[in-house]
Amino acid sequence: MSKIIESDFLVIGSGLAGLFSAYRASRYGSVSILTKHFVQTSSTFWAQGGIATAIDEDDSPEIHFEDTINAGRGLCNEEAVKILVNEGPKRINELISDGLSFDQVDSKYTLGLEGGHSRRRILHLGGNETGRLIVEFLIEKISKSNRIKIYENFLAHKLIIEDHKCYGTYAYDWKSKSEYSFFAKVVVIASGGTAGIYKRSTNPESSTGDGISLAFNAGAAIANMEFIQFHPTAFFTNKGTTFLLSEALRGEGGYLVNNDGKRFMLNYHSAAELAPRDVVSKAIFSELEKENIDHLFLSLSHLNKSKIKSRFKNLYEKAQEFKIDITTDKIPIAPAAHYSIGGVNSDLNGETSIEKLFASGEVSYTGVHGANRLASNSLLECIVFSYRAIEESRKYLSVINYSEPPINNYYVNDKYDSEYQKLKNDILKIMNDYIGIIRSNESLSSAQLMINKIDKNWNYKINEYYSDRLKSLKSVALLIINGALARKETRGSHIRSDYPSKSENVYNIYQSINDGLKIKN
Repeated sequence: MSKIIESDFLVIGSGLAGLFSAYRASRYGSVSILTKHFVQTSSTFWAQGGIATAIDEDDSPEIHFEDTINAGRGLCNEEAVKILVNEGPKRINELISDGLSFDQVDSKYTLGLEGGHSRRRILHLGGNETGRLIVEFLIEKISKSNRIKIYENFLAHKLIIEDHKCYGTYAYDWKSKSEYSFFAKVVVIASGGTAGIYKRSTNPESSTGDGISLAFNAGAAIANMEFIQFHPTAFFTNKGTTFLLSEALRGEGGYLVNNDGKRFMLNYHSAAELAPRDVVSKAIFSELEKENIDHLFLSLSHLNKSKIKSRFKNLYEKAQEFKIDITTDKIPIAPAAHYSIGGVNSDLNGETSIEKLFASGEVSYTGVHGANRLASNSLLECIVFSYRAIEESRKYLSVINYSEPPINNYYVNDKYDSEYQKLKNDILKIMNDYIGIIRSNESLSSAQLMINKIDKNWNYKINEYYSDRLKSLKSVALLIINGALARKETRGSHIRSDYPSKSENVYNIYQSINDGLKIKN
């Protein structure tokens, strides 16, 4: 029989949303954290930009609200945005009181500027290593708690659901090759996004929407998956190697230039390089198509070299591996899939359509980002809505846990490995080639057909790892494609060449295994 682990809270995922949820939840009970790799394997760990919050005397939550609403292209949930911008400074100050030290000069926070922001409001740690340092800060806090236990290399593969209530998850332990049943009074999915389902992505390979398919298979409503944000400036190599070049580089004055070294963003938006991400990504895509080339450049050569080396130390060193000096050379760039705006639909307190199941961070859809995420709002969303989710979830702590007999027949058949890897790469390539920055009915329908047929020769086995993973990848891909087909307009990060204008109606697209595809006006 499988082993049984019981706790008051179960958190699936170890990025900022997961770690902060666990840290907060430990005030009220015991916590189990499940992560399918290691704690450091998350998009948060690699996040460079920082955390946007209105703490400067020249700024205010009202201005931050307007910037977020403008970036969201009419699809933001205004109540959610008000919560984000008003509660954000409180949560940040609490972390500071707990010992988190943001970058300062002369006892004053050094605030960065990024695209779509009308004020400098981006807090950083270690220059542009905010994600890594905040993860390490929380891990240190968690390691000192006797109420929190981390389970690394555990794959949560099926939620335990009865009467539309969530009581835990079944998970496979890669080390012992055995099945576990995790029971909890509250379950929080904080497993990150889906941008790793694209061949060219800034995300870890593990960011393939596992938490979204986990919730979807349990019957939870999924919303607005068509909105995939592409980061305009990912490092480009002919071999496909890529890494993120922080938007803060443009915030400090970097220029986007063509082969001749000429700026082009002034032709697309009055804010030029500091326009919102959807505008910059589309502009770069247009330039690439116009010139029939595969990359453009970011230039920092006109900026203070010592400041760039200090402020972006890790980027300077990483680019040197490719014989690029970011202070003098043109840096080759092209957009890459970066952030999934849609996800598991959750209310203003993080609860999903399944009772006792909460979602937080990139895996969720709160309505904060609308159709296009304002840069550096994501880490703030993790903190603000994880806090609210844990506070709301306390109402379930008196509920008796579920006691279904655990299953014990999940297994891994290694003979499927090579074929699975091939099909996974095929899915990633289809997403990259057909569901990129610009979509159309033709490209989306072609992708839908290919994804639906991709497993025609696969011999599915019940409770087998590779069969499970292939189903998950296929589900996530189709959630994105079907949403993009249903949204017959161009809005924010969803751009359709056959519907180039915004619809007069503002609507959300919900998908669930019970209801199929629904459009809500």
